[in-house]
Amino acid sequence: MLCKKRSGLNMGVLTAIIIAVLASVLSSNQSYGETMPSNKPKSALSAETKGTGPALIFIPGLNSGKETFRATCNYFQQNYQCHLLQLPGFAGHPAVPDLQQDFLVAMRDEVLVYINTHKLHKVTLVGHSLAGTLSLMLALQAPELIDKIVIVDALPFYPAIQNPTLTAELMRPQAEQMRAMMNNQSQADYEKSAAAHMQGMSNNPAHLPLLIEWSKSSDRTTTTQAMVALMTTDLRNDIAAIQQPTLVLGAWAAYKTYGATKDSTAGIYKQQYKKLKNVDIRMSDTGYHFLTWDDGNWVNQQISEFLSAK
Repeated sequence: MLCKKRSGLNMGVLTAIIIAVLASVLSSNQSYGETMPSNKPKSALSAETKGTGPALIFIPGLNSGKETFRATCNYFQQNYQCHLLQLPGFAGHPAVPDLQQDFLVAMRDEVLVYINTHKLHKVTLVGHSLAGTLSLMLALQAPELIDKIVIVDALPFYPAIQNPTLTAELMRPQAEQMRAMMNNQSQADYEKSAAAHMQGMSNNPAHLPLLIEWSKSSDRTTTTQAMVALMTTDLRNDIAAIQQPTLVLGAWAAYKTYGATKDSTAGIYKQQYKKLKNVDIRMSDTGYHFLTWDDGNWVNQQISEFLSAK
């Protein structure tokens, strides 16, 4: 995640940073993702399952694919049953128009359909970025189904990074302005923005081609709806009702140029999660937003310790 400069970030810079953190910005003025008709006989999510044991449900974030957690799943599959979920509309997977309007709520309900359909109980959710927010929503909606939560580089309310007094209502005009900006940009501007913003997603340049491909093959309507939902969903007070042990893994190293330090960024996490009773916040020393790629051994160690704790 990130920290403000000592002199403070203006709202334009903050919006640019939020866009960089929340998404691999679209690189087309079209909607590339295939559209899936929605009669909804079952969950719209696609999934892979590996291993046996207690269920770990891995959920990638905005414009992201299951490869976000592939290596993590490989590490845990000897002792756990890993469910690699894929949200519709992202990374080349078909969009579902019926699920775009209230995206986070719709995805929450789809994950619950998946859990119930597969008769899973007391699962551990592992969510990256957008899916970290989604994991909190799942715990609030169906606490009886959730045992533990692992959140990878996500906050209860992104816009409050700079100003903790911001509310979802105050952010609505800003979110709509961002939506209009993304919808109206030319293809060339999208591509330029994508190249610039994705430099801060991973500390390994070898991952950039995949991130670019994910962004190109994501459905633009789904992406903008999801980003607006993230910018207007404030869970800072709601999380007081969550009883499950929660591990939060944070990143800061990509934001040194904005004045971030490990301690100051940890302070932002602590402020946003202060009402979550049973939370353990740990910061990576070197990883960027895609922590499972950039600091994978550290991530695996933190999750292992967390899962084995009584």
